Amino acid sequence: MQVTELILIGIGLAMDAFAVTLSNLFAFKGSNSKIFWLLPVFFGLFQAIMPITGFFAGSIFVEFLTKYAGLVTLLVLGFIGIRTIIDAFKDDSDENPKQKNLTVTLIILQAVTTSIDALMVGVSFCAECVNIWYAALVIGIVTFIIIALAIPLGKKFGNLLGSKAQILGGAILCAIGIKSFLSK
Repeated sequence: MQVTELILIGIGLAMDAFAVTLSNLFAFKGSNSKIFWLLPVFFGLFQAIMPITGFFAGSIFVEFLTKYAGLVTLLVLGFIGIRTIIDAFKDDSDENPKQKNLTVTLIILQAVTTSIDALMVGVSFCAECVNIWYAALVIGIVTFIIIALAIPLGKKFGNLLGSKAQILGGAILCAIGIKSFLSK
């Protein structure tokens, strides 16, 4: 498989992580800005690990994951999205709103749920006899770059949207969960 094909696959796989990154930047504006730089690291890492896992796990788990991946993604991202929207309305009505912070645990959970498709790609790489180490490296680097570029973009639009950014962020997470559920 040529590097151009792997880059395009990496871009496609990174789109959910891109949207979740923007959502995080909208929803968790009060978080320490250093934690946002863990997003490209964890999203890139899991987008690289999952194809390797799919490649070696092959057909053992594919049927299970194919059957339930959409539901798991819907539940996780839907829960986080709804909670984010509810918190946005609570914060608007409170005199002293408490700011929610993005955590490493939440980032890891999001990285896993947005990289399930990469697991399936790994299975297809096994069938095509692709060099999985090279493919995973390219996919991980592409994801890292895309998510790193999303951070300044999300911060700019988050500031422009003001208090509505948190509601938009939660809605984006819910939409990704619903899309994933309906497409599986």
